[in-house]
Amino acid sequence: MTDLKALLSNTGQGIIAPGVYDPFTALLAEQAGFECIYLSGAAIAYTRLARPDLGLVSVSEVISTIELIADRVQLPLIVDGDTGFGNAMNVQRTVRGFERAGAQAIQLEDQSFPKRCGHLAGKKLIPVGEMVGKIRAACDARHSDNFQIIARTDAIAVEGFDAALDRAEKYAEAGGDVLFIEAPRNLDQMQQISSRFAGRIPLLANMVEGGMTPMNFAQDLHDIGFKLVIFPGGIARAMLRHGQAYYASLKGSGSNAPFRDRMASFDELNDVIGLPRFLNHSSQYE
Repeated sequence: MTDLKALLSNTGQGIIAPGVYDPFTALLAEQAGFECIYLSGAAIAYTRLARPDLGLVSVSEVISTIELIADRVQLPLIVDGDTGFGNAMNVQRTVRGFERAGAQAIQLEDQSFPKRCGHLAGKKLIPVGEMVGKIRAACDARHSDNFQIIARTDAIAVEGFDAALDRAEKYAEAGGDVLFIEAPRNLDQMQQISSRFAGRIPLLANMVEGGMTPMNFAQDLHDIGFKLVIFPGGIARAMLRHGQAYYASLKGSGSNAPFRDRMASFDELNDVIGLPRFLNHSSQYE
């Protein structure tokens, strides 16, 4: 398995981490050639609960999803830990649980609970000192220094851009391995973030279709100093559109025949998920 910390320390290479929400989407991302994947709390809320990203997902639901993904693919997995599911002591339990389950990084944010999607209005923050304590607790709880702590601030929408930069500074000092300043409003703000931090610590950029931050190509963001670019919810939105079209076709026609050219065949699906290899492997135990 590739090591995320090594990828982050490779100065000549940016990282694209597509969003996944289960082992199937993780496998598709691996087969597409990505070196890293990202599991967001929003994606779990969308697909396991069919609910919005409003802090409804439990830590046990996240851990069980990590375990299933890590059992199927070998890619480094970055996992959204939301607020850490409580105070600093809860953060430590969350870190230990994520690391044991197979994640290589946790993302922690400075919202109060219940949290909400970083590109929704109405967010509230915890005090800077409390978040600093959570980051320190996360660093103390991890078993290996290879497990990365991604420190996120949502302060731009609540306290303003300058306050977000100041919070990020304190989070880096507390031991965060990667900085994630959520929802900058324009390219100028992104360049200011990069100018202040890129030479010292890896930076994460979050691309959300229809969100507060303008959509950019990953390479353009790498070029201005963002090491890691995530596309957390794209696969859920792609599946939504395709799934709606499929069910509408089936309801209208009473058959899959009209939609067949837009579907994988039975054999193609089995090839993608590895049926021939599994059958060959199992034969040695017969």
